Amino acid sequence: MKTLLFLLMLLLIPLQAPAAGSAFIRGRVIDSVTGSPIPDAFVTAGAEAVRTDRTGAFMLAASSPQIRVRAYGYRRAEQTVTTPLMALPRLVRLTPVTPKAVYLSFYGIGSRVLRENALKLLRETELNAVVIDIKGDRGMIPYPSSISLAHEAGAQKIITVRDMKALIGSLKQEGIYTIARIVVFKDNLLALLKPDWAVKSPGGGIWKDREGLAWVDPFRKEVHEYNAGIAVEAAGLGFDEIQFDYVRFPDAQNLLFSMPNNEENRVKAISGFLSETRKKLEPANVFVSADIFGYVFWNSNDTNIGQRLEDIALAVDYLAPMLYPSGFQFGIPGFRNPVAHPHEIVFLTLQRARQRTGLDAIRFRPWLQAFRDYAFDKRHFSEAEIKAQISAAEQFGSGGWMLWNPNNVYIPDGLKKE
Repeated sequence: MKTLLFLLMLLLIPLQAPAAGSAFIRGRVIDSVTGSPIPDAFVTAGAEAVRTDRTGAFMLAASSPQIRVRAYGYRRAEQTVTTPLMALPRLVRLTPVTPKAVYLSFYGIGSRVLRENALKLLRETELNAVVIDIKGDRGMIPYPSSISLAHEAGAQKIITVRDMKALIGSLKQEGIYTIARIVVFKDNLLALLKPDWAVKSPGGGIWKDREGLAWVDPFRKEVHEYNAGIAVEAAGLGFDEIQFDYVRFPDAQNLLFSMPNNEENRVKAISGFLSETRKKLEPANVFVSADIFGYVFWNSNDTNIGQRLEDIALAVDYLAPMLYPSGFQFGIPGFRNPVAHPHEIVFLTLQRARQRTGLDAIRFRPWLQAFRDYAFDKRHFSEAEIKAQISAAEQFGSGGWMLWNPNNVYIPDGLKKE
């Protein structure tokens, strides 16, 4: 009966007359649990894209037989339009999801032991999502890529996952939300292949960071295109979300770039890359997120790395603040020893982020610390610390959370049993 009423209501949706001979699709997007309309959902059909109105209604040109829908806080959905022109409008139901993830690196996703241990936790605890390296910290791509520049750079020398699409498909069958992590401007392989694209030291040579790795220049459009191509390829593998990491300038001084290194130029380069790539990903109906340095939420400028909060907030679907207490080496106001106050670090930083951007809490999904402290007293982050961080994120109302352990070793301590 409810469905019939909805369909009758849909018939009353006002429509603009389409161009002569053109087809169009109209419908409404609702919450599959409550039946409530979902405003501002993204609806695409081929190259056409619209947002739903406050009643969840939409209308767009039928440039493709498939419509794809997504909204913040929900799983993506897709429908094939088989009804003829002027048939009953579509009713699209989206299922709520709050991703709670662990991270698997370039090597971790290819390791049967590490991958199966992570999947065991996903089956037995509240975890329901996984972040997978698609381009890792050293520029390597774990699956066979069709991008020629990746082969030229040596990013395909080691393949850790022979069939990523099949792997993602199997994860989806288990209801696991999948996030592709792409390390953008920290790319030693690309910098060595294309020295003109590399960040330079004051003397003009290729600059390298504390790990001995070179970076590529965030001003270079060729670098943008390379990473956007990887993102589009990852979307085609079936990932729900594309997450960009190291989407920033290096935090060293006196480096040389292809453009003047000032705040406005840096911000335009970073936010511009995210906005441009998000547009390219629109037909794939994937979410886009960016990892953001923790102090960016406390600094009003770009923290000298091109990450200005208000600008990035306009360029992505989800913001992923890296809220590891060990990373707040100077503390935050009122808390000089952050590792002793993991709840406060996470909660207060998220509060500040919402105050500055005006975004709903679900637009933030923080990275939480699941590794040993390196900056203060070297304490292990185990059950108490993990619980405190998760509690803070959930008290804030974030759109989930993600656990980071660079070694991909996770324990159930601090996680709720399924």
